[in-house]
Amino acid sequence: MVKSFGPTKAVVNVNFSVSAGEVRGLIGENGSGKSTLCGMITGVLKMDSGEMKFCGEKYAPSSLIESKSKGVCMLQQETGTINGLTVAENIFIGKESLFAKFGFVDKRKMNIEAAKVLSEIGIEINPEIQITELSFEERKLIEVASALYNNPKILIVDETTTALSQKGREIIYSIIDKMKKENKAVIFITHDLQELMDICDTATVLRDGHYVDTLNVKECTEDQIRMSMIGRDLTGHYYRADNGTEISKEVVLEVSELTYGKSLRNVSFNLHKGEILGIGGLTDCGMHELGKAIFGAIEPDKGCVRVIPGTVIKNTVDALNMRIAYIPKDRDQESVFLAASIKDNITVASTQKTSKLGLISKSKEKKLAQQESKKLSVKMQGINQFVKDLSGGNKQKVAIAKWLANESEIFVMDCPTRGIDIGVKAAIYSLMEQLIAEGKSIIMISEELPELIGMSDRILIFKDGKINGEFYRKDGLSESTIIKKMI
Repeated sequence: MVKSFGPTKAVVNVNFSVSAGEVRGLIGENGSGKSTLCGMITGVLKMDSGEMKFCGEKYAPSSLIESKSKGVCMLQQETGTINGLTVAENIFIGKESLFAKFGFVDKRKMNIEAAKVLSEIGIEINPEIQITELSFEERKLIEVASALYNNPKILIVDETTTALSQKGREIIYSIIDKMKKENKAVIFITHDLQELMDICDTATVLRDGHYVDTLNVKECTEDQIRMSMIGRDLTGHYYRADNGTEISKEVVLEVSELTYGKSLRNVSFNLHKGEILGIGGLTDCGMHELGKAIFGAIEPDKGCVRVIPGTVIKNTVDALNMRIAYIPKDRDQESVFLAASIKDNITVASTQKTSKLGLISKSKEKKLAQQESKKLSVKMQGINQFVKDLSGGNKQKVAIAKWLANESEIFVMDCPTRGIDIGVKAAIYSLMEQLIAEGKSIIMISEELPELIGMSDRILIFKDGKINGEFYRKDGLSESTIIKKMI
């Protein structure tokens, strides 16, 4: 199989197969060709050359709907639901005729069937509400329900579990186990090597669009898999090596009695200069709403966020003016403009640098975008390439580059390494260390406990919208002790 985007060769002469009853991992760094390969398998992308066979017959779907009808379904890395439709309408996309009578869709019948489908996989969501009313995790689970309704012979899971809580992950894992027992196949894309080893039988490695190897997962160590993925030795972890130092007494941001619905309840804490403050907890603990509130993206019911010496953040304009950066969890929906260029994404928050008397200087924009994209080694054709054509890791680099260009002093990072490979992960961790060395401050919201422990100077654990525990790096951090405060 071959696929190019302009001069960029995304997939080069790749041969790939998966057998009935097999869970095949598909791994590689961001930009290695994993999502492109799966895009061709599901008809989202048309291959330049090559051929596919499914159950012994020629297979060439021209759309997601056609691949679904043939028994191949995909859970996408980012949001695969459609705004403007209800939960039920999203579940039955392409299947509306099942509920049609005299040319009209029977919404009541559709909603009843949707509730049944959701119940079968342990999800309680009103099928009549708009999809936009759901959280990122809930939308991913709607995708799961939609895929399973099609009774697929092959299910492709593209980095879906990184967006889910433990309960959500267990739903996915049980579905994979059920499909395997039914002699169906799963293609599982992940950057979590422990998850790969727990879930997959085999793993195909791609690098720079080329096939590298197919491994028997049970016969490999994590370090051997890493080596095959990136082509260089990257053993162990990539977190901070220090055991923590005394946190600066200088406070740069103050959160006072912050309350927002049931998500945040009288939350108060300070962020110090040069500190990485980790925020953890279970998915619905309120930590994601905290990030939005600090950036002024949601208005609290009570309390405030204040940048020292005293400016209160009332909205996103205040946050921008006070050099607060926000990198949301939902990358495609909230962090980048997919239909805009890399240049426009990087410079959008830096008009004070690129304009004069209200007029944008194209040359200044170009220089700034080239400078920041080079700093983060963004893999691209050029700064005019659309962000939608980038891999997840490179999209995240662009999202971060926007705030580096803005010369932000306070960074709020919500799940900063979600769905990205170990190489980009290591680069982001290195950047975080560089930022605090420069005296900048970071609030890192994370659902990954090893990441929290590995990178934070101090950790606040949230439970039911409140701070339920505080831990310091210099005192030593224990997973078991932290987990007790989460549940």
